[in-house]
Amino acid sequence: MAQASSEIQVALPATVALHARPAANFVKTAMRFRSRVTVAVNGKLADAKSILAVLALGATGGTVLRLNADGEDAPAALDALSACVAGLTE
Repeated sequence: MAQASSEIQVALPATVALHARPAANFVKTAMRFRSRVTVAVNGKLADAKSILAVLALGATGGTVLRLNADGEDAPAALDALSACVAGLTE
């Protein structure tokens, strides 16, 4: 079975930075999937399943996140993470 790899871009809501609670929700969502998931912000790349790596990105409200998933459930992972980011609140 071929491994799917896909990428999407999604912007953080204008009022939400990717700090403790929003980052924890994001990481929890990523961890539900077997695919390797990364998130890139302004040229910095992080493992979407690592809370410390996600926090280190320092993404602020309105920042565009590049989400990349590699694995059998990649499309589902990106759908879930996209919905998660769109629904983040402070």
